[in-house]
Amino acid sequence: MDKYRDLLAEIDKERLPRHIGVIMDGNGRWAKRNNTTRLNGHKRGANAVREIVEASVEIGLNYLTIYAFSTENWRRPKTEVHGLLRLIMDTLIKEIDELSSNNILVRFIGSNKGLDPKYYEKISKTCEKSWNNTGLNLNVAMNYGGRQEIVEAFGKLYKDLQNGIVKSEKIEQDLIRKYLYTGDMPDPDLLIRTSGELRLSNFLIWQSAYAELWFTETLWPDFNREEFVQAILNYQKRKRRFGAS
Repeated sequence: MDKYRDLLAEIDKERLPRHIGVIMDGNGRWAKRNNTTRLNGHKRGANAVREIVEASVEIGLNYLTIYAFSTENWRRPKTEVHGLLRLIMDTLIKEIDELSSNNILVRFIGSNKGLDPKYYEKISKTCEKSWNNTGLNLNVAMNYGGRQEIVEAFGKLYKDLQNGIVKSEKIEQDLIRKYLYTGDMPDPDLLIRTSGELRLSNFLIWQSAYAELWFTETLWPDFNREEFVQAILNYQKRKRRFGAS
């Protein structure tokens, strides 16, 4: 904890990223390495989520988006999928009151296609308890895929074109952005991926066009607040040009 406090003191609060996205990768490999079940790996990963959320609040971060369940995860064994969905629900229900008491606004972003309507409704109603909060915006990317997000955005835009709500000559990047799940949020400034993989894996692919990328070999269940702060400090050393030079 002392090291964390020392690192925390180095952060320039005037240059914080507004939005950080996290690809939480490595739960399965952690489980294999520790000779336990994949579901236990996911459970340990949930502990890491709590630690990073707590650090985000302490740092004063505005937006944190975590990749909890992708549209590709449906391809995993049914027992793992069922266990992971249950874990996500149980964790949300268990944590929502404390999250809300810490002024955290919780939203699930993603598609409702393929999800049990009762599951989706329960997730939404549970999150509603936090929607008057004004602190950290915690986005849980659930049944999320960047390409699916763009497909759904264009479907909504097409309907508005048909109904005369939008004129074709008004279509531009800022308009399209408003139809994304993250339409009212700033794009991520920093994208973190754990476990040594060096790809976006269909995560926030529109929004991350100019995000700074930070990769670590650490498996997600072992990722902690110290390394989270190190990623932010690394980000603050970079010069963001946005193609200007």
